[in-house]
Amino acid sequence: MFLDQVIKKRAALPSGKDSNLKSLLKSISWRIVGTLDTIVISYIITGKLTMAISIGSVEVISKLLLYYLHERVWENISKEKTHETNKEFA
Repeated sequence: MFLDQVIKKRAALPSGKDSNLKSLLKSISWRIVGTLDTIVISYIITGKLTMAISIGSVEVISKLLLYYLHERVWENISKEKTHETNKEFA
């Protein structure tokens, strides 16, 4: 209960937007939900808990890496767009 109040207090911004802390916590909780989903699906398909946990473990690492690379590509696309726009107006 106490931790919940601390998080709510720090995650709320006067503008009504999410704080960095809230976004981070939401990202972590979503990754946990996604990994648990992968483990459950893997268990249903394989019938083996150890195999399902192994697949979930690999999935967590691979998706973190893929997300990072995805973000870097989008960052570069944004920079190229801005650079091209600046050239047009120069």
